[in-house]
Amino acid sequence: MITKMAPLLQQNEKFALDYTAVPLGRFEAQLLLVTCLDHRIDPAKALGLQLGDAPVIRNAGGRITQPVVDDIAFLAFLAEQFFGESDFLFEVAVLHHNQCGTGFLVDADFRRLAAGAIGVPEETLAASAVVDPAVTVQEDVERLLNSPLISPKVSVSGHVYDVETGLVKTVIDARRPA
Repeated sequence: MITKMAPLLQQNEKFALDYTAVPLGRFEAQLLLVTCLDHRIDPAKALGLQLGDAPVIRNAGGRITQPVVDDIAFLAFLAEQFFGESDFLFEVAVLHHNQCGTGFLVDADFRRLAAGAIGVPEETLAASAVVDPAVTVQEDVERLLNSPLISPKVSVSGHVYDVETGLVKTVIDARRPA
């Protein structure tokens, strides 16, 4: 069987020729990005990030789910253990986008089919739909700011990416949990 990875593995060999390992440590941009898994979004290209600059968590819609909260809390714990001398660890930038495929989940028939196909409750799928990214990014920033798991040394901001223009607009400036 021919794999779709074959040409990418060839590209990887070229990449590895000039590769310089990034040591484990504080990420350069002091930013953790949560965004959608949509193939039209490449946060490194869109934001000018280089390898080692920022961790990126990607999921359907770029939504702040409990596993995402847990991952952010763990990264903050690690950062505090290793770099805790500061009163600031990093910023979490939540980045939603227009024309998100999760928007199809507002249709009850589609949502019912999706729920059956992937074994997720319809209510969970309905809550994950991104129809108006400016609204959902605000909801997700608030979810993080109100989570008892998020360190007060972490700030959170919200942004929307336009898949037609490539521009990112800030919806919520960075702020810390209360």
